Amino acid sequence: MIPNVGTHAVALRPGDAARTPSAVTTGSGSKAFAGRPFADLLGSALNQVGEVKFSAHAQQRLRERGIELTDEDKGRLAEAMQKAADKGARESLVLMDRVALVVSVSNETVITAVPEDELEDAVFTNIDSAVLMREPVPTAA
Repeated sequence: MIPNVGTHAVALRPGDAARTPSAVTTGSGSKAFAGRPFADLLGSALNQVGEVKFSAHAQQRLRERGIELTDEDKGRLAEAMQKAADKGARESLVLMDRVALVVSVSNETVITAVPEDELEDAVFTNIDSAVLMREPVPTAA
């Protein structure tokens, strides 16, 4: 079966639809993959540092709560996730300086973020580990 997608013909085999995102042209003329506009895909890609990804929910929480992670913070987060993975963790609470992050270690994805000032009486569920990452001590030059 060869369906016509715009001006391009695409050959599909059984199972291809589950593995390959489909590209369509939206009403505004921009490309969308699997229903997501290119700008969203690009934004998601830019929010990744190394292997760490941020879910849409985590991105929203970071914005709403005014939490900004520096590249150094993201590097430390990746290090914390690797430590958790080395111990066989699946879902972890990462406590860093002024923020707590719940992460899916196996998916290398931040699920949500909570700033330090909202941690009093906080309860985190569905985690199997916690990683404490202290702020790095500046070295004397």
